[in-house]
Amino acid sequence: MSAIAIPASRTTILSTLFERQPVLAAYGLTLVVLSATTLSMQWIDTRTIEGVGIWVKPTKFLFSIGVFALTAAWYVGFVRPERRNSRAIRYVVWATILAGTFELAYIAFQASRGLGSHFNTSTPQAAIMYALMGIGAVVLVSTVLPLAWQILRHPAERLSADFRFALVAGLVLTFVLGGGLGGYMSSNAGHSIGPESGHFPIFGWNRLGGDLRVAHFFGMHFEQALPLLAWLGSPLAPSRRWAIILGGAVLGIAVILGVFVQAIAGRPFPF
Repeated sequence: MSAIAIPASRTTILSTLFERQPVLAAYGLTLVVLSATTLSMQWIDTRTIEGVGIWVKPTKFLFSIGVFALTAAWYVGFVRPERRNSRAIRYVVWATILAGTFELAYIAFQASRGLGSHFNTSTPQAAIMYALMGIGAVVLVSTVLPLAWQILRHPAERLSADFRFALVAGLVLTFVLGGGLGGYMSSNAGHSIGPESGHFPIFGWNRLGGDLRVAHFFGMHFEQALPLLAWLGSPLAPSRRWAIILGGAVLGIAVILGVFVQAIAGRPFPF
């Protein structure tokens, strides 16, 4: 199996995932399963915060951080085997788990009380916890950097240069765009710009005015999108693969910055 090949069956995918990084694999899968539990809670506990069910945010964050952890577990497999237990990779594993669990615990705790977690500075205690959540988010997102460095410096055998570039660039751009735009959003009084009404299906984005969560969401998923694009182009000639990856990176950056400017202007996504 080549370094970029994806196993055909679900069983093989799971076994490969656990071979690459068992702790992160178990953690990520646990969060995804828990997200199904909190999703079902919405039909049992019908309380809302600003018109949105109190268990919506815990569900979204459980699933999101779960996918983030599973992505990291898979990408450890692109690091040379003897480096997969290095200090840098151990940091990636435990910083992801500790920062992610702290975020999720507080979000779920506040939801159980019928209170918001993000942008909640109504009391000194809430303001302190919100600040700590911000620190935790920075730690969580920053784990992509040592992972990118290990893939760059110690790539697995048979990992092509173009796919390695897509992995590293996707991880770095996730930190710069996803993390950076998330930091900008948290520095505001809320995620909406201008009038607020309605909810974009599944994601809950503002449908009347701008919503900073859109650009943050796209930025956070650069780490999956760019390598996936590279994998889809892997049967092509090297020159075409590079063109697809570089073109996809430029287009992705343009789209993310475009929806960010759109949100700042108070216009809803997608138009």
